[in-house]
Amino acid sequence: MNAIELRNVSKSYPLFKVDNISMDVKQGFITGLIGPNGAGKSTLIKMITGLIHPDQGTLRTLGRDMANNEVAVKQRLGIVSDECFYYEHLTIRETASMIAPFYSRWNHTLFKNYLEQFELSPKKKIRDLSKGMKIKFSLAVALSHEADLLVMDEPTSGLDPVFRRELLDLLAGMIQDETKSIIFSTHITTDLERIADYIAFVHRGKLIFNEAKDDVLERYTIVKGDTDLLDADTRRHFVGIRETKVGFEALSDNKEEAQRLFGDEALLHRPALEDLIYFTAKGGHQHA
Repeated sequence: MNAIELRNVSKSYPLFKVDNISMDVKQGFITGLIGPNGAGKSTLIKMITGLIHPDQGTLRTLGRDMANNEVAVKQRLGIVSDECFYYEHLTIRETASMIAPFYSRWNHTLFKNYLEQFELSPKKKIRDLSKGMKIKFSLAVALSHEADLLVMDEPTSGLDPVFRRELLDLLAGMIQDETKSIIFSTHITTDLERIADYIAFVHRGKLIFNEAKDDVLERYTIVKGDTDLLDADTRRHFVGIRETKVGFEALSDNKEEAQRLFGDEALLHRPALEDLIYFTAKGGHQHA
């Protein structure tokens, strides 16, 4: 079962295009969406949540075509973003009273419990909340109508380390219920290394891969060695290279091939997700 299905989805803007993306977000798992700024992550998130519609291709969210079933799909969708969409002059209680009638599965007791857990006073005005508190409030709203799909767009960027860890534990607990799914777009890749099951990597509007996180980190490797190991043939093997006066560091998307090419002459080690973004964005011509 898939929570989200994109088939040949494209969206064009004057200076940017999401280009022919097909991918699935599996039900019951956390999928991390990564890529440099301007890669197309936010455009994808906006299409998945129905804020914008693709120019081409089809998009199904929770088994339904979003364009024709927007109200029904949004009943089952929770959105947490680092942007605040609420009226600043209202209190938390007033805002919740305004939101609750839109959701058939709104649970007042659950909402009250989350406010207590997140230490949010219902009397506090939205404008008096810190960035972290606003994200906690958005999360309380998203979780209180028993959403089947949680869409998170840079949710941890304003959070202190303690609540970030708390939030990740909460999300990991949420998907113990295998009917729930999470798509999590972030540039804080260490968060995804902690909790994501799958990683979708977008670069310049194209999908580079969408695979199980452990498979990705097993397939790619960082190669470190002397620059005399680099020639036209070995350079072609790398996704991206960073060269210095004393050596090079490069990313290969084929660990076995890299081991065969370099043997004991270079040092190979497992990359972090951040390395995949950095070297893919930089390409083959980065000197330091």
